[in-house]
Amino acid sequence: MKGSDVHLEHLPRGAHYDKKSATLLWTPGLDQAGVYEITLKGKKKQVGAVKIGVADNWSHPRNVPVDPARYTEEYGLPVIHIQGASQLNPDAHVPITIIYRGHTYAAEGKLRGSSSLAFPKNSYTLKFSEQDPFNEPELGGAFSNRRSLVLVNTFNDNSYLRTRLGFELWGRLSPESLQVKTYSAVVFLDGAYHGLYTVADHVNKHLMAAQGPSVDGNLYKADTGSANFRLVDKDGRPKPHPHVGYVKQDGKPEEGEPGAFDDLDDFVRFVATASDESFRTEGPQRFSQRDYENWWAFITLLVAIDSDVKNSFHYHDPKGGPWRYIPWDLDGTFGQTWKTQRLRPTAALDTGTDNEMVRRLLAEPTFAGPLKARLRAELSGELSPVLLHARLDTIAQEIGPSARRDEARWMAQYRGFPLWSQRTDFTTFDEEVEYIRQWITQRWAFLDSQLAEGPRAWAS
Repeated sequence: MKGSDVHLEHLPRGAHYDKKSATLLWTPGLDQAGVYEITLKGKKKQVGAVKIGVADNWSHPRNVPVDPARYTEEYGLPVIHIQGASQLNPDAHVPITIIYRGHTYAAEGKLRGSSSLAFPKNSYTLKFSEQDPFNEPELGGAFSNRRSLVLVNTFNDNSYLRTRLGFELWGRLSPESLQVKTYSAVVFLDGAYHGLYTVADHVNKHLMAAQGPSVDGNLYKADTGSANFRLVDKDGRPKPHPHVGYVKQDGKPEEGEPGAFDDLDDFVRFVATASDESFRTEGPQRFSQRDYENWWAFITLLVAIDSDVKNSFHYHDPKGGPWRYIPWDLDGTFGQTWKTQRLRPTAALDTGTDNEMVRRLLAEPTFAGPLKARLRAELSGELSPVLLHARLDTIAQEIGPSARRDEARWMAQYRGFPLWSQRTDFTTFDEEVEYIRQWITQRWAFLDSQLAEGPRAWAS
């Protein structure tokens, strides 16, 4: 069909279609950032459409706030607009308005994190009402009817994909366990560009109930290194109660009320004091053996040294059922700490030095032998480098334009941040993706050789 036979409708303000050259001419203004759909019609009524995205020019000194109703995507990723962001704080949820794919939610939000609160790019918890839960229509129901979400900042991960790839690896390693779903989105705060984020499930009672366990169960977060399944804290001092190091996320009685930690105290005492025979025979009745074995496999694969004790969730239904484990906080994985320092792919296998649950699982031959064999088999199966590299490439391609845009916004502050400004090995987004690729290859080869050697290699 010739250009002269085409008629364009719904042109943006200032746009002109030259039929003779079949060229659309348009220089968008600073107030025209957004997504536009132009209708194409021919003489014989053929109808088509072209979607044009105009990215917000955040760095221009005369830039104007975007229109959330029109600015629904950026480089193919969905955009989350938070209005009232200036009121967000780490102490309490406050009312905010969230606009997402044209839908407006009356929601609540707060800043989240501990050490990461010092980052100039923060993480957030978003809460939605029972009457109007969050829905993402483009992901096949993976994020439907969500009562709360977490926006995970990528400030200390310039690959922008460690959290996503890590939780997906957990799903491959332990598909029968409780899962945390993720995807990538761009965030605007009060009309201003704030960067690329990982959207993640909020680990709480609603997520538990959506995956089968009771909404009335108890959910605890391991908050410090003293959540070590021992009766002494991380410094070797006797604990006043076994649950030192944990906070209660959900369940009754609530934290601060009598009996709030009774079931957790009993669980920690069992792991800390049970005889070898009792641990072997009663342990699998008290806790999901596969969940807790895979905790060790997971942190060993990723050298997740910030998640080997803390940054984990533990769920229990007092009315019945075993304890369950859920991972969290995966910025310090795939070859870096949460402070961005490099971690060699030949780091020794975790032997449970700081975690009594892991130590006891590895000390019991009837558990450790099959676990080691299963992990080694997975290295060439569902966890093979070929599959992980393919997924790495897919995510990197999906987020690439947004990651490079975020990099332009935050790189100077990232590289100058006091916790790691002394580094001399900074990478760009593309270089960091390649670093992860090579690290996976080398780590998997190292683990395969170590697991083949047996227990002697574990103590190296």
